[in-house]
Amino acid sequence: MGTNWHSGNASDDGQDTRGWLLGHFIDPPEDVRATEALEVKWGHHASGEKRSGWTADDQRTTLLLLVQGRFRLELTEGSFTLERQGDYVVWGPGIDHFWEALTDSVVITVRWPSST
Repeated sequence: MGTNWHSGNASDDGQDTRGWLLGHFIDPPEDVRATEALEVKWGHHASGEKRSGWTADDQRTTLLLLVQGRFRLELTEGSFTLERQGDYVVWGPGIDHFWEALTDSVVITVRWPSST
């Protein structure tokens, strides 16, 4: 790992940060992956895994992108089932959400900005 670059594996590198690979919480803060601009997560979720409680965010925009599997996303604005590789949903500040992996799924989440 260099000062201005990083190479790794998303599953391995996200083990200590619940899958998050980039964001303000990366330690050490001089790591190229530590940024307040955005957060990126590699999420590997087993079938039936879910976040059943509503999660609110009044400050950030979020992108959820399906890599593989079948994944349900509930927003206060509607329900979405991501089924085809590449399906995605983007939502802005003030929209609450929860999710469920309908099959073993891999998703990428990008949120911006990264906030504490």
